[in-house]
Amino acid sequence: MSAAVPGRGAAGAGFAAPIDDRWFEDYAPGSVHDLGTIAVDEAEVVAFASRYDPQPFHVDAQAAAESPFGGLIASGWHTAALMMRLFVDRYMSHVASLSSPGIDAMRWLRPVRPGDTLAVRITVAEARVSKSKPDRGIVTSDIEVSNQNGEPVMTMRAYNLVACRPVG
Repeated sequence: MSAAVPGRGAAGAGFAAPIDDRWFEDYAPGSVHDLGTIAVDEAEVVAFASRYDPQPFHVDAQAAAESPFGGLIASGWHTAALMMRLFVDRYMSHVASLSSPGIDAMRWLRPVRPGDTLAVRITVAEARVSKSKPDRGIVTSDIEVSNQNGEPVMTMRAYNLVACRPVG
């Protein structure tokens, strides 16, 4: 099983506020947040791909060895799911996250292999109060996932609706 990181209730990831008391105002544009690491487990690579992305280079080590990748690689969607685990555990507020209208520009830059350790770094690109609902804001986050060699393996831009800190 991939290692999930602790962090529920802790400030962590470069925030002053703990995740259980983090609001829109805590996402400062330009701030950078390192979310820690997560391991890529071979059994999980195969299980995920068997269910959701059953291409031979994801599910069959022998076929993968004969592919252009020269070995088993994780589905890009699995890489995104591993990133999401850290995103939820360390970055997105557990009390003020309202939803996400989507992502832009997801790119898988190089293969992720069993045994890799992925690190997630997020830069808050923009945080603006909603014009139509001033009790919340839109946080735009640039996400980079890198392997243990510091090589980027995935990038994306995420948008999240986050409640403003209650007044009073």
